[in-house]
Amino acid sequence: MKKYIEGFMRYRYLLNELVVKGIKLKYRRSYLGLVWTLLEPLLTTMVLAFVFGTLLGKNIPYFPVYILCGRLMYSCFSSTSKVAMRSIRANQAMIKKVYVPKYLYPLSTIIYNYILFLISLIILVALAIVYQVPFTWHIIEMVIPLIILAILCVAVGLILSTVCVFFRDLEYLWEVITMLIMYCSGIFYSVERMDDTVKTVLSLNPVYCIISNVRCVIMEGGSIFTSTSYGLSNLQMMLYSLGFSVTALVIGVVMFKKNQDKFILHI
Repeated sequence: MKKYIEGFMRYRYLLNELVVKGIKLKYRRSYLGLVWTLLEPLLTTMVLAFVFGTLLGKNIPYFPVYILCGRLMYSCFSSTSKVAMRSIRANQAMIKKVYVPKYLYPLSTIIYNYILFLISLIILVALAIVYQVPFTWHIIEMVIPLIILAILCVAVGLILSTVCVFFRDLEYLWEVITMLIMYCSGIFYSVERMDDTVKTVLSLNPVYCIISNVRCVIMEGGSIFTSTSYGLSNLQMMLYSLGFSVTALVIGVVMFKKNQDKFILHI
């Protein structure tokens, strides 16, 4: 363990440069630059609220805030997983020429996308203020699902970046899987009136559990440790998403470590 920590510290400056490079490249030809990090989720929320507000949002208080909570968490997971999946192949020229720990490539893409996600939370807070959502001190508990989301993103990113080197069709397959995850995350609909079977299925989706925890502390003013959302215990969802994320992280680290020396033969 000490050897890996020392290795990470040795290359931390390179990791920092890769993160900065990723942010710059994302908006290099954009006039608004980082402003799009704030505008894009806001505009998407406006469209979703307009389209689904009449059909699905009548009984959901603060419906635009409800949508934005779900959309931001899901988009963070989706974007980080997709860029991490392609990171090894995208940096194949550098991998072939210079030795650096290969985990830096997926990790750097995950970090810079997560930083942009954190910036976009400004819009969530601003929209909640505009709609006069009553904040409570439980909002500090939002840190918990955000940390779990970060762990999940790193875990899935490591797994996908490893598998995609050997099985490139995963890029197309993952598009379908992320769409399925989106519809099972309760982003623009409420699960309140759904039967217990559907609620159980949704609670098996760690992304939905994270979204539900965030909505609990922001919109409902409740505590993750004591409250329930639509008949589901927020504490149980937190523990499940945490356990799922940590388990996936262990699997991802083991997979990446065992296969990283084979990458150069397949890129």
